[in-house]
Amino acid sequence: MALFATAAIAQKKPTIYIDIPTAQKPWNHIEWNESPEQFQFAIVTDRTGGHRPGVFPVGIKKLNLLQPEFVMSVGDLIEGYTRDTVRLNAEWKEFMGFIEPLEAPFFYVPGNHDFTNEVMEAKWNELFGVSYYHFVYKDVLFLCLNSEDNRRGSGRGTIDDEQYAYIEKTLAENAGVKWTLVFLHQPLWIQQDTKRWKDVEKLLADRKHNVFAGHYHRYWKTERNNGNYIVLATTGGRSRLRGRAYGEFDHVVWATMTEEGPILANLFLDGIWDENVVTLELVDLVRNQPFPVQITPTYLEDEDPEEMWAVVKATNNSDTKMQVDLTGYADDQLFYQLEKTSLVVEPNDVASFKLHMKNLDSTALIDLSPFTVKADITYEFEAQPNVSFSSEMLYQPFFKHRIKNTKVKVDGKLKEWEDADWITADDWDGSPFDYDGAEDCTLKFATAYDKENFYVAIDVTDDDFFIMENRAHWNQDGIILALDARPQHQSAFSRGEGRGQAWIAYHWTFKNENPVYDENRLPTTVTTKVKMTETGATLEVAFPLEYIKEMGGVDWSSLRLGVGYYDFDRQDSKPTSHFWFPAWNAAKDIPGSGMMFRE
Repeated sequence: MALFATAAIAQKKPTIYIDIPTAQKPWNHIEWNESPEQFQFAIVTDRTGGHRPGVFPVGIKKLNLLQPEFVMSVGDLIEGYTRDTVRLNAEWKEFMGFIEPLEAPFFYVPGNHDFTNEVMEAKWNELFGVSYYHFVYKDVLFLCLNSEDNRRGSGRGTIDDEQYAYIEKTLAENAGVKWTLVFLHQPLWIQQDTKRWKDVEKLLADRKHNVFAGHYHRYWKTERNNGNYIVLATTGGRSRLRGRAYGEFDHVVWATMTEEGPILANLFLDGIWDENVVTLELVDLVRNQPFPVQITPTYLEDEDPEEMWAVVKATNNSDTKMQVDLTGYADDQLFYQLEKTSLVVEPNDVASFKLHMKNLDSTALIDLSPFTVKADITYEFEAQPNVSFSSEMLYQPFFKHRIKNTKVKVDGKLKEWEDADWITADDWDGSPFDYDGAEDCTLKFATAYDKENFYVAIDVTDDDFFIMENRAHWNQDGIILALDARPQHQSAFSRGEGRGQAWIAYHWTFKNENPVYDENRLPTTVTTKVKMTETGATLEVAFPLEYIKEMGGVDWSSLRLGVGYYDFDRQDSKPTSHFWFPAWNAAKDIPGSGMMFRE
């Protein structure tokens, strides 16, 4: 089936061929968003007033990606404020160098940094001929004004009589245009003693119009005088860059002119990228590598030590320099101090330093909560944009839990575990309306090993088991065991990656048939025996030691264990979860948590 659409009888008729045989079509409609009167242009705003080197040229490169028909400006293009012609010539030469790569036409508008004294005015006129002008494009009037015509500087812009006469004449001669767009540097509608500006607004009041300005380096839009009056932010000018709420950001405006007026999109510079936004090289550098900063987990025999320390490692596997900036957030339980908070790691190098911790209140290690250190990483390139990313690292020192060498009979009765070191799963989550306290649900566990197996004994208190044979495993009460038997340096920082291959995820329910989720996909056979009790249930779970040796070596010394329970009280309730530590793939994962050491 061939379909065609036409914009106007006088226009060339584009034919669109769509070969779909069915009456139903995979589109909403074919009213093409195409009109000969529609066009798109861009606006850049203040480069100077305390310029930040490199930002404006990046904006020009990104405009070339957008391919506007032309680019408007609102002034403050050079730093200016000088009578030194050598400096003035150098600044304009520099700016012209920024504009030279731009593929679209660029229209200049003066700001107070460009036009403050008679020397700067003469230079402007030498370069551009006039300081205010207009043009009409596709029945839209573009009126470019000079808010500096009295050369009074910042906050004291004007429109004088001569310029007002030009504006009045221009508007009269172009009374029939469908829209008027005004560009000037200082937003005169918020300033005092602006000479004829209020008269200009009267001329605009009965026209469809928008006004664009800059100067204050903060964005805001005002609806006034039957139009939208917009103050733009920055394209490299001084800014605290506190974000959208403050109107402080680097941007360009992408304007689409339609019959109903301009549709504006504010494009933040850091949100415009070419097709190389993520290349295979970047994937190898960032995604396929562990996060480059790690705080080595600390395991201590003392239950409540006063002083502790850990090693921070910053690893640069790239061929360029890596900047690392660390920010530690205050903690209520531990006082800690990083030996370094800012450093550069040379290509293919590792930097190590210490993290000192003081336990001022002698809090037991098992009662500590993690603290947060934010790491900002920047790879510094010469021939391409820098690559920056960050992560908030959770850290806490751990008590060193031992796995005792004990012979165990797997029957669920826990007779061999009377003298075991029991650990309680205290990290619970869920609605408080679905949890009634310790009698509702608690879980404790202990571990052991012998020549045959690694064992986990579990004692669950649950006043109301929710078991349904026809429901999914994750929609009823169930035990969760995670076992990562790889060496400590791998298991501690796994972030849950490699589930089912690098580590075992064992999900056991109280179903009579098929109690284990995806049991046939487990990398080894896991044996579980359960005994129901008056208060809940006891379980013994055995993982073959051959599997642990395969993953951690014959002389394995540690393994990482995750233990948890999902408790449903009724069919329509949400579960409460009870874990020893947060899940390894959760945002609250603490690297190194759950590590157990062979006795």
